[in-house]
Amino acid sequence: MDIRAKLTEIEKRYEQLSEIMSQPDVATNPEVMTPYAREQADLAELVASFRALKETDAAIASTESLLQDGDEEMRQMAGAELETLHGRREDLLAGINQLLLPKDPHDDGNVIVEIRAAEGGEEAALFAGDLFRMYAYYAESRRWKIEVLDSTDTGIGGIKEMVFEVKGKGAYSRLKYESGGHRVQRIPATEASGRIHTSLATVAVLPEVEEVEVGINPDDLKIDVFRAGGHGGQNVQKTSTAVRITHIPTGIVCACQDERSQLQNKTKAMAVLRARLYQMEQERIQSQVTESRRIQVGSGERGAKIRTYNFPQDRVTDHRIGLSVHNLPAVLQGDLDALIDAVAVADQAEKLQNAGLSNQ
Repeated sequence: MDIRAKLTEIEKRYEQLSEIMSQPDVATNPEVMTPYAREQADLAELVASFRALKETDAAIASTESLLQDGDEEMRQMAGAELETLHGRREDLLAGINQLLLPKDPHDDGNVIVEIRAAEGGEEAALFAGDLFRMYAYYAESRRWKIEVLDSTDTGIGGIKEMVFEVKGKGAYSRLKYESGGHRVQRIPATEASGRIHTSLATVAVLPEVEEVEVGINPDDLKIDVFRAGGHGGQNVQKTSTAVRITHIPTGIVCACQDERSQLQNKTKAMAVLRARLYQMEQERIQSQVTESRRIQVGSGERGAKIRTYNFPQDRVTDHRIGLSVHNLPAVLQGDLDALIDAVAVADQAEKLQNAGLSNQ
Protein backbone atom coordinates (compact mmCIF):
# COMPACT_ATOMS: atom_id res chain seq x y z
CA MET A 1 0.00 0.00 0.00
CA ASP A 2 1.37 3.44 -0.87
CA ILE A 3 1.21 6.40 1.48
CA ARG A 4 -1.67 8.05 -0.36
CA ALA A 5 -3.90 4.98 -0.02
CA LYS A 6 -3.04 4.76 3.67
CA LEU A 7 -3.80 8.43 4.17
CA THR A 8 -7.11 8.11 2.36
CA GLU A 9 -8.14 5.39 4.80
CA ILE A 10 -7.10 7.57 7.75
CA GLU A 11 -9.06 10.54 6.40
CA LYS A 12 -12.17 8.37 6.00
CA ARG A 13 -11.82 7.19 9.59
CA TYR A 14 -11.42 10.81 10.74
CA GLU A 15 -14.64 11.81 8.98
CA GLN A 16 -16.41 8.73 10.30
CA LEU A 17 -15.45 9.74 13.84
CA SER A 18 -17.02 13.16 13.26
CA GLU A 19 -20.28 11.48 12.23
CA ILE A 20 -20.21 9.17 15.25
CA MET A 21 -19.62 12.03 17.68
CA SER A 22 -22.45 14.07 16.16
CA GLN A 23 -24.98 11.41 17.15
CA PRO A 24 -27.06 12.53 20.17
CA ASP A 25 -26.49 9.36 22.22
CA VAL A 26 -22.72 9.83 21.87
CA ALA A 27 -22.52 13.61 22.13
CA THR A 28 -24.44 13.62 25.41
CA ASN A 29 -22.43 10.82 27.04
CA PRO A 30 -18.89 11.88 28.04
CA GLU A 31 -17.77 8.33 28.77
CA VAL A 32 -18.70 7.22 25.26
CA MET A 33 -17.57 10.44 23.62
CA THR A 34 -14.06 10.65 25.13
CA PRO A 35 -12.43 7.65 23.36
CA TYR A 36 -13.72 8.82 19.97
CA ALA A 37 -12.56 12.40 20.59
CA ARG A 38 -9.11 11.16 21.66
CA GLU A 39 -8.78 8.99 18.55
CA GLN A 40 -9.77 11.86 16.28
CA ALA A 41 -7.34 14.22 18.01
CA ASP A 42 -4.54 11.73 17.37
CA LEU A 43 -5.39 11.74 13.65
CA ALA A 44 -6.01 15.49 13.28
CA GLU A 45 -2.45 16.59 12.39
CA LEU A 46 -2.02 13.77 9.89
CA VAL A 47 -5.34 14.51 8.18
CA ALA A 48 -4.56 18.24 8.01
CA SER A 49 -1.22 17.47 6.39
CA PHE A 50 -2.85 15.10 3.89
CA ARG A 51 -5.41 17.71 2.92
CA ALA A 52 -2.66 20.29 2.49
CA LEU A 53 -0.79 17.78 0.31
CA LYS A 54 -3.85 17.29 -1.92
CA GLU A 55 -4.26 21.05 -2.27
CA THR A 56 -0.58 21.39 -3.17
CA ASP A 57 -0.82 18.61 -5.77
CA ALA A 58 -3.82 20.36 -7.32
CA ALA A 59 -1.92 23.66 -7.39
CA ILE A 60 1.04 21.94 -9.07
CA ALA A 61 -1.20 20.47 -11.77
CA SER A 62 -2.84 23.84 -12.37
CA THR A 63 0.47 25.69 -12.52
CA GLU A 64 2.02 23.14 -14.88
CA SER A 65 -0.70 23.92 -17.39
CA LEU A 66 0.56 27.51 -17.48
CA LEU A 67 3.89 26.31 -18.83
CA GLN A 68 2.13 25.74 -22.13
CA ASP A 69 1.09 29.41 -22.24
CA GLY A 70 2.54 31.41 -25.12
CA ASP A 71 3.52 34.30 -22.86
CA GLU A 72 7.21 34.01 -21.82
CA GLU A 73 6.72 36.07 -18.68
CA MET A 74 3.83 33.83 -17.63
CA ARG A 75 5.96 30.72 -18.15
CA GLN A 76 8.74 32.17 -16.01
CA MET A 77 6.30 32.99 -13.22
CA ALA A 78 4.82 29.50 -13.44
CA GLY A 79 8.28 27.94 -13.23
CA ALA A 80 9.13 29.91 -10.08
CA GLU A 81 5.80 29.00 -8.52
CA LEU A 82 6.31 25.32 -9.35
CA GLU A 83 9.67 25.34 -7.58
CA THR A 84 7.98 26.69 -4.45
CA LEU A 85 5.12 24.20 -4.67
CA HIS A 86 7.42 21.21 -5.12
CA GLY A 87 9.41 22.31 -2.08
CA ARG A 88 6.20 22.56 -0.09
CA ARG A 89 5.18 19.09 -1.27
CA GLU A 90 8.50 17.61 -0.13
CA ASP A 91 8.14 19.24 3.28
CA LEU A 92 4.59 17.92 3.65
CA LEU A 93 5.64 14.40 2.69
CA ALA A 94 8.52 14.49 5.17
CA GLY A 95 6.16 15.56 7.94
CA ILE A 96 3.60 12.92 6.96
CA ASN A 97 6.28 10.22 7.02
CA GLN A 98 7.16 11.20 10.56
CA LEU A 99 3.51 11.13 11.64
CA LEU A 100 2.86 7.73 10.04
CA LEU A 101 5.67 5.96 11.86
CA PRO A 102 5.10 4.68 15.41
CA LYS A 103 6.68 7.11 17.86
CA ASP A 104 9.40 5.80 20.11
CA PRO A 105 8.09 6.47 23.63
CA HIS A 106 11.58 7.50 24.77
CA ASP A 107 12.32 9.99 21.96
CA ASP A 108 11.53 13.06 24.04
CA GLY A 109 13.39 11.81 27.09
CA ASN A 110 16.85 11.94 28.61
CA VAL A 111 19.65 9.51 27.74
CA ILE A 112 22.57 7.79 29.40
CA VAL A 113 25.67 7.68 27.21
CA GLU A 114 28.60 5.34 27.75
CA ILE A 115 31.90 5.93 25.92
CA ARG A 116 34.68 3.35 26.15
CA ALA A 117 38.16 3.22 24.66
CA ALA A 118 38.46 0.01 22.63
CA GLU A 119 41.25 -0.91 20.22
CA GLY A 120 44.28 1.36 20.11
CA GLY A 121 45.55 1.78 23.65
CA GLU A 122 46.28 5.35 24.76
CA GLU A 123 45.26 6.77 21.38
CA ALA A 124 41.82 5.12 21.72
CA ALA A 125 41.48 6.68 25.18
CA LEU A 126 42.41 10.11 23.80
CA PHE A 127 39.82 9.71 21.04
CA ALA A 128 37.19 8.68 23.61
CA GLY A 129 37.90 11.99 25.31
CA ASP A 130 37.42 13.77 21.98
CA LEU A 131 34.05 12.06 21.55
CA PHE A 132 32.90 13.12 25.01
CA ARG A 133 33.81 16.73 24.27
CA MET A 134 32.04 16.47 20.88
CA TYR A 135 28.81 15.41 22.58
CA ALA A 136 29.23 18.06 25.26
CA TYR A 137 29.48 20.75 22.54
CA TYR A 138 26.46 19.28 20.75
CA ALA A 139 24.43 19.22 23.97
CA GLU A 140 25.36 22.84 24.65
CA SER A 141 24.18 23.86 21.17
CA ARG A 142 20.80 22.30 21.93
CA ARG A 143 20.61 23.68 25.46
CA TRP A 144 20.77 20.20 26.97
CA LYS A 145 22.47 19.58 30.28
CA ILE A 146 25.24 16.99 30.74
CA GLU A 147 25.92 15.30 34.07
CA VAL A 148 28.88 12.92 34.46
CA LEU A 149 27.94 9.79 36.43
CA ASP A 150 31.19 7.86 36.38
CA SER A 151 34.54 8.11 34.63
CA THR A 152 37.97 6.52 34.49
CA ASP A 153 40.63 8.65 32.83
CA THR A 154 44.24 8.15 31.85
CA GLY A 155 45.56 11.32 33.44
CA ILE A 156 46.73 12.91 30.16
CA GLY A 157 43.35 13.81 28.67
CA GLY A 158 42.26 10.32 27.67
CA ILE A 159 39.21 8.42 28.89
CA LYS A 160 39.11 4.69 29.47
CA GLU A 161 35.39 4.85 30.26
CA MET A 162 32.87 7.64 30.70
CA VAL A 163 29.21 7.37 31.69
CA PHE A 164 27.14 10.54 31.57
CA GLU A 165 23.53 11.63 31.38
CA VAL A 166 22.16 14.07 28.84
CA LYS A 167 19.04 15.87 30.01
CA GLY A 168 16.86 17.71 27.54
CA LYS A 169 13.76 17.38 25.38
CA GLY A 170 14.44 15.17 22.38
CA ALA A 171 17.88 14.02 23.54
CA TYR A 172 17.19 10.36 22.81
CA SER A 173 15.59 11.07 19.42
CA ARG A 174 18.90 12.56 18.24
CA LEU A 175 21.63 10.75 20.13
CA LYS A 176 20.24 7.23 19.64
CA TYR A 177 21.84 7.25 16.18
CA GLU A 178 25.30 7.62 17.78
CA SER A 179 25.41 4.09 19.21
CA GLY A 180 28.15 1.89 17.82
CA GLY A 181 31.86 1.86 17.04
CA HIS A 182 33.61 5.15 16.20
CA ARG A 183 36.94 4.70 14.38
CA VAL A 184 39.67 7.34 14.18
CA GLN A 185 42.55 7.49 11.71
CA ARG A 186 45.25 10.02 12.57
CA ILE A 187 48.86 10.50 13.61
CA PRO A 188 48.98 10.34 17.43
CA ALA A 189 50.89 13.04 19.26
CA THR A 190 53.15 10.32 20.65
CA GLU A 191 54.02 8.95 17.18
CA ALA A 192 57.56 10.06 16.29
CA SER A 193 57.66 8.51 12.82
CA GLY A 194 54.50 10.22 11.55
CA ARG A 195 52.68 6.94 10.97
CA ILE A 196 48.87 7.01 10.85
CA HIS A 197 47.22 4.90 13.54
CA THR A 198 43.71 3.44 13.52
CA SER A 199 41.92 3.29 16.87
CA LEU A 200 38.37 2.62 18.05
CA ALA A 201 36.05 3.83 20.77
CA THR A 202 32.54 2.57 21.39
CA VAL A 203 29.45 4.60 22.21
CA ALA A 204 26.27 3.21 23.77
CA VAL A 205 23.19 5.43 24.03
CA LEU A 206 20.54 4.18 26.45
CA PRO A 207 17.14 5.74 27.09
CA GLU A 208 16.54 6.79 30.67
CA VAL A 209 13.70 4.54 31.87
CA GLU A 210 11.35 4.70 34.82
CA GLU A 211 11.31 2.15 37.60
CA VAL A 212 7.94 0.85 36.40
CA GLU A 213 9.48 -0.09 33.03
CA VAL A 214 12.13 -2.36 34.51
CA GLY A 215 11.49 -4.62 37.47
CA ILE A 216 14.60 -5.21 39.62
CA ASN A 217 14.59 -7.63 42.53
CA PRO A 218 16.59 -6.10 45.42
CA ASP A 219 17.84 -9.60 46.27
CA ASP A 220 19.59 -9.66 42.87
CA LEU A 221 21.78 -6.68 43.77
CA LYS A 222 25.21 -6.56 45.40
CA ILE A 223 25.94 -3.02 46.58
CA ASP A 224 29.44 -1.87 47.52
CA VAL A 225 30.49 1.55 48.76
CA PHE A 226 33.96 3.02 48.45
CA ARG A 227 35.78 6.32 48.51
CA ALA A 228 35.45 8.46 45.42
CA GLY A 229 38.68 8.64 43.43
CA GLY A 230 40.20 11.62 41.68
CA HIS A 231 42.54 11.90 38.71
CA GLY A 232 45.39 9.43 38.98
CA GLY A 233 43.44 7.21 41.35
CA GLN A 234 43.92 9.15 44.60
CA ASN A 235 41.02 9.26 47.07
CA VAL A 236 39.42 12.68 47.23
CA GLN A 237 36.91 11.99 50.00
CA LYS A 238 37.49 10.70 53.49
CA THR A 239 34.11 8.98 53.64
CA SER A 240 32.77 6.20 51.43
CA THR A 241 30.22 7.93 49.19
CA ALA A 242 30.86 6.21 45.85
CA VAL A 243 28.54 3.30 45.04
CA ARG A 244 29.05 0.22 42.89
CA ILE A 245 26.01 -1.95 42.11
CA THR A 246 26.33 -5.44 40.65
CA HIS A 247 23.28 -7.10 39.12
CA ILE A 248 24.02 -10.73 39.98
CA PRO A 249 21.87 -12.49 37.33
CA THR A 250 23.43 -10.59 34.42
CA GLY A 251 26.79 -9.55 35.86
CA ILE A 252 26.16 -5.90 34.93
CA VAL A 253 28.17 -3.51 37.09
CA CYS A 254 27.23 0.16 37.47
CA ALA A 255 29.08 2.72 39.54
CA CYS A 256 28.68 6.38 40.36
CA GLN A 257 31.05 8.55 42.37
CA ASP A 258 30.45 12.10 41.17
CA GLU A 259 27.78 13.04 43.71
CA ARG A 260 28.62 14.09 47.27
CA SER A 261 26.27 11.71 49.06
CA GLN A 262 26.04 7.95 49.00
CA LEU A 263 22.27 8.12 48.41
CA GLN A 264 22.67 10.36 45.36
CA ASN A 265 25.32 8.08 43.89
CA LYS A 266 23.15 5.03 44.50
CA THR A 267 20.21 6.71 42.76
CA LYS A 268 22.36 7.54 39.73
CA ALA A 269 23.89 4.05 39.59
CA MET A 270 20.42 2.50 39.71
CA ALA A 271 19.35 4.72 36.79
CA VAL A 272 22.26 3.39 34.73
CA LEU A 273 21.43 -0.20 35.71
CA ARG A 274 17.78 0.22 34.69
CA ALA A 275 18.84 1.66 31.35
CA ARG A 276 21.23 -1.22 30.66
CA LEU A 277 18.72 -3.90 31.65
CA TYR A 278 16.06 -2.23 29.50
CA GLN A 279 18.44 -2.12 26.54
CA MET A 280 19.37 -5.77 27.04
CA GLU A 281 15.71 -6.80 26.98
CA GLN A 282 14.99 -4.67 23.89
CA GLU A 283 17.94 -6.24 22.05
CA ARG A 284 16.68 -9.71 23.00
CA ILE A 285 13.21 -8.92 21.65
CA GLN A 286 14.65 -7.33 18.51
CA SER A 287 16.82 -10.35 17.79
CA GLN A 288 13.75 -12.59 17.98
CA VAL A 289 11.59 -10.37 15.79
CA THR A 290 14.18 -9.54 13.14
CA GLU A 291 16.72 -12.33 13.40
CA SER A 292 17.30 -12.23 9.65
CA ARG A 293 18.22 -8.53 9.75
CA ARG A 294 21.25 -8.23 11.99
CA ILE A 295 22.28 -4.70 11.06
CA GLN A 296 19.80 -1.85 11.07
CA VAL A 297 20.20 1.89 10.67
CA GLY A 298 20.37 3.27 14.17
CA SER A 299 20.19 -0.13 15.85
CA GLY A 300 22.97 0.85 18.21
CA GLU A 301 24.84 -2.45 18.16
CA ARG A 302 28.01 -1.64 20.03
CA GLY A 303 30.29 -3.83 17.92
CA ALA A 304 29.19 -2.31 14.62
CA LYS A 305 31.53 0.34 13.19
CA ILE A 306 29.23 3.20 12.31
CA ARG A 307 31.61 6.07 11.62
CA THR A 308 35.22 6.86 10.70
CA TYR A 309 36.99 10.13 11.51
CA ASN A 310 39.87 10.45 9.05
CA PHE A 311 42.15 13.33 10.05
CA PRO A 312 44.59 13.27 7.09
CA GLN A 313 41.69 13.57 4.64
CA ASP A 314 39.62 15.93 6.83
CA ARG A 315 36.71 13.53 6.38
CA VAL A 316 33.99 11.94 8.49
CA THR A 317 32.21 8.93 6.95
CA ASP A 318 29.03 7.33 8.25
CA HIS A 319 29.21 3.73 7.05
CA ARG A 320 25.53 2.96 7.61
CA ILE A 321 24.45 5.24 4.77
CA GLY A 322 27.74 5.78 2.91
CA LEU A 323 27.77 9.53 3.62
CA SER A 324 31.03 11.48 3.88
CA VAL A 325 31.33 15.07 5.06
CA HIS A 326 34.41 17.26 5.32
CA ASN A 327 35.47 19.83 7.91
CA LEU A 328 36.21 17.25 10.60
CA PRO A 329 37.19 19.92 13.20
CA ALA A 330 33.64 21.32 13.03
CA VAL A 331 32.17 17.87 13.65
CA LEU A 332 34.36 17.42 16.73
CA GLN A 333 33.13 20.83 17.87
CA GLY A 334 29.59 19.42 17.95
CA ASP A 335 28.39 20.15 14.41
CA LEU A 336 26.56 16.81 14.16
CA ASP A 337 23.16 17.72 12.76
CA ALA A 338 23.97 16.98 9.10
CA LEU A 339 25.16 13.47 9.97
CA ILE A 340 22.33 12.73 12.38
CA ASP A 341 19.67 14.11 10.00
CA ALA A 342 20.92 11.94 7.13
CA VAL A 343 20.88 8.77 9.24
CA ALA A 344 17.43 9.64 10.61
CA VAL A 345 16.04 10.08 7.08
CA ALA A 346 17.49 6.71 6.01
CA ASP A 347 16.07 5.09 9.12
CA GLN A 348 12.66 6.58 8.39
CA ALA A 349 12.72 5.36 4.77
CA GLU A 350 13.64 1.85 5.87
CA LYS A 351 10.86 1.77 8.45
CA LEU A 352 8.34 2.93 5.84
CA GLN A 353 9.51 0.18 3.50
CA ASN A 354 9.24 -2.43 6.22
CA ALA A 355 5.73 -1.17 6.99
CA GLY A 356 4.79 -1.79 3.36
CA LEU A 357 4.42 1.89 2.48
CA SER A 358 5.97 3.59 -0.53
CA ASN A 359 6.71 7.30 -0.49
CA GLN A 360 4.54 8.52 -3.39
